This record gives sequence, C-alpha cells and structure tokens, in this order.
Amino acid sequence: MYHLIDGFLAYLQAERQASPRTITAYQKDLFAGLDYFARRRGKADAELRAGDIDLKLFRGYLAHLGQSGLARSTIARKVAAWRSFFRYLVRENAVPASPLAGMSAPRLKKRLPGVLYPEEVGTLLEAPDLSPTGLRDRALLEMLYAGGLRVSELVGLDLADLELKQAYVRVLGKGNRERLLPLGGYAVEALKRYLAEGRPKLLGGKKTTAALFLNYRGERLTDRGVRLVFTNYLKGLASGVPGGTRFSGSADRQAGPHLLRHCFATHLLEAGADLRTVQELLGHARLSTTQIYTRVSADRLLEVYRRAHPRGRSRKD
Repeated sequence: MYHLIDGFLAYLQAERQASPRTITAYQKDLFAGLDYFARRRGKADAELRAGDIDLKLFRGYLAHLGQSGLARSTIARKVAAWRSFFRYLVRENAVPASPLAGMSAPRLKKRLPGVLYPEEVGTLLEAPDLSPTGLRDRALLEMLYAGGLRVSELVGLDLADLELKQAYVRVLGKGNRERLLPLGGYAVEALKRYLAEGRPKLLGGKKTTAALFLNYRGERLTDRGVRLVFTNYLKGLASGVPGGTRFSGSADRQAGPHLLRHCFATHLLEAGADLRTVQELLGHARLSTTQIYTRVSADRLLEVYRRAHPRGRSRKD
C-alpha cells in the first residue's frame, strides 16, 4: 500500500496540481486509516493490500472515528482522501472497482462566513501607522479587501504581478489558474506608497527579491505573518469601535484574514454585483461555492429590515 500511496501523492502534485498543504493532509489521513485497517485485518502495515479494504471495514473505520470525538469536518476530509485514493487506484488498474463508490461523507452544517460592516472594514484598513511595516500592512489589507484574494495568493505575489497604471494584479490561484483582478483607487495608492517608502526600508541592505510583501527581515511574508498582522488589527477594531465587530450567521471565534475575502464577496453582492462575476473574481471553480454569499446577504437584509421597519420585529422582541 505504501508505494500506491506514494504514487497517489505524486499524482496529486503533478497532475492535479494540489497544494503542499492538501498533499500533507491526504498523506496523514491515508496513513492513519492504513494503521486501523491493518490492525483489523491482523496484518502489518506493509502486508496490507488494497483488496483487503471493503465497505464493511471502512464503515467500521467511520464508526471508530466518530467515537473518537473528531469533528464531522475532519471525518469528511478523511473520507474524501480515501475516496480520491481509490478513484486513483481504479484509474491505475490497481483495483477493479472502488469499495467506496456511492458512499457519501458525513453531512456538514453549512456555516455562514463572518462579515464586517463596510464602515468597520474602513476602520480596519485605516488602522496601520506610517512606519515601514504599517505601510506594508495597509497595502496588504487593502489588497485582501479590494481583490478578495486568498492569503496564499497574496503572499505568493511578486512585483512583476502588479500593473498599477492599469490598476490590476495578476493572481495565481488554486490549480494554477491565473486570473486578473482589478484594484480600487485606495488599494493602488496604498501600494504605491508602500513600494516607494515602506518596502525599500524593509528590504534594507539585502539583495533584491521578487516578493511583493516582505517581513521585517526583508524576506517574503508568510501566511502566518499575514494572519498575525490581521489578528492584531482586528483586536484593535473590536476594542475601538462602539459595539465591537459584528458577524452575520455563526460568529467566527478565530477570524483570520480570510474574513476580508468574505466581506469582499458579500459587499459586492449587496451592492448589486451578479453572482457569476463574483465567482470569477474569487476564482471559484464552481458557482455553488460562491452561492453561500447570497445567504449571507439575505441574512443581512433581514436584519436591517427587522431593525428599521416599524413592525419588523415580533411582539416578543
């Protein structure tokens, strides 16, 4: 099984162009399942064969995962990993058919992403100071909101990806799909100032680097670095704005920079943008992924109606 898993992971990287994070998660999920299946069959891991795994054994594995207290989302991810693995084995003629064909993953509750009001986003974006890191923070926050970028897309940007005269940025998204994103005037101005005053000081005496956003050592900013930046400013927003932050739907206890991507999509839809355009801007492969934001907008409209209309509330309110 080990060489089959190695082949599958190589396939994910080379042909499916999966991210390193996805490949690592699938590897962990497959190895964890392998340990369970080998124990149940009374074999060593190296002795287990793909044909030893049938639907009954896998259902037992699901029961085991459920009893261990794992979240449904984690169990669903493990099921997805094994289903994808067996589809690969069928494709490679390693097994005649997948024992998991037709098996559905645990149903997940659809969580609505957290959303800030536009004025709260404005306060958040204006929070950074005029230090080199502050100019960088202002530019990256403006870009996250102006373009709806994923954090991985943001930290992967190089100077050559910017076209400030035409006000757009070239982004390489999931599956190596490239898209051009327009940038608003605020984002363009923040980027110009960062490039003129902030980035040269962060770079210091180091050799030139292609990375757009740098840390204090003059190196490419990481995902974790962006999360820390965002979290610090969001905490300041929560303490400095009357009423603190506001989330629609289920509040995100550990809101990260992805929150600005949610705000980007929701605010566009509330202003009248069509769903297909928002899908293109977000880089979603399927329209169904984007449709969650229509629910967010509907909830916001309902709240405004209940708050503003004289008879919008029930008598219990």
